[in-house]
Amino acid sequence: MQLPSTLSWLVDTAAETAGADRLLAELGAHLVADGLPLAGGTLTLAVPHPLIARRTWLWRADSGDVIEALGFAPEGLAMLEARPSAGRRWLAELASGPVHEDTIGRGEDGPMLSWIGPRPFTPDETDQLSQAARFAAAPLAVLATRATLTAALEAYLGRRSAARVLVSPLRRNTGETIKAALLFADLRGFTMLSESHPPAEVIAALDAWFDRIAGAIHAFGGEVLKFIGDGILAIFPVTTSARSACEAALRAVSAARVGMAHLDADRRKHGLPPLSFGAALHLGEMLWGNIGAADRLDFTAIGPAVNLVSRLEGLCKPLEKTVLVSGALAAETDMPLVPLGTHELRGIARPCAVFTLPED
Repeated sequence: MQLPSTLSWLVDTAAETAGADRLLAELGAHLVADGLPLAGGTLTLAVPHPLIARRTWLWRADSGDVIEALGFAPEGLAMLEARPSAGRRWLAELASGPVHEDTIGRGEDGPMLSWIGPRPFTPDETDQLSQAARFAAAPLAVLATRATLTAALEAYLGRRSAARVLVSPLRRNTGETIKAALLFADLRGFTMLSESHPPAEVIAALDAWFDRIAGAIHAFGGEVLKFIGDGILAIFPVTTSARSACEAALRAVSAARVGMAHLDADRRKHGLPPLSFGAALHLGEMLWGNIGAADRLDFTAIGPAVNLVSRLEGLCKPLEKTVLVSGALAAETDMPLVPLGTHELRGIARPCAVFTLPED
């Protein structure tokens, strides 16, 4: 059976395309090569993500450019469906004809391909576009499955860890030694808060705390490895220099401190107790990979550096400081720090030089 070049590509090769943006661009280029008058097109996929409801890619035939538009949940659905959006205006300026749309698969949440032309499509052209959409169902299902798996892993593990899991064998004793600035933080008095407030209020407090600390970590290029009760373990991997990783961690914890001050001011207005916290920063090497039982794995970081940063955070309360910094990290930055002397850490063989941030 002799198929047009576009359909042959969809059957034989499209499933190997690196991402939705490339699939849309290459499909559009094949359709143009087959003689279809296209000005541009869009591909929309539903995404299982805590913040993003849909991802839409928009392609222009004249330049081959592809841009992406995100619909944020729950408001994102309404924003995406309100036309013309900025992205659709970017395409609409090329076309005078109506948009041809095909929803692929069952239900309204299936992938959607849309095409626009410099003029209305003829019945024969409409049939060709619909036929291409039917043949695109299989490679789009592969792509959507891959995107779902990636989004789920990133939501639970973080972007870097998810990427590592996707390319690594699912077995123990696989990982690598990396150097990173580590951040460990937790709330003060969380047990008392849990016992004296309804569960819904406790969860709301936890979410607000994690929004501030994790938001600051992500804003400065770090990655949350673990939520541990009311605690958090994050890393800032050394990619260019140890100094840049350490200063990113310092800026993140400074931003979190400001964010928590604003949160506490708001909580006091509503008659709620403030959420005090402690945080520690350290620079060191760790094993980043799989540990666990033979059939139940966890992707995490372990090693002396992880132990030290958790023990250092335990000094925040007796030293009455919100942020403590190890000597190893302090040596890599010119940012102003206040020395607090050398302290013994439980379970750590050598005493640790300890610093803190200026109170202002």
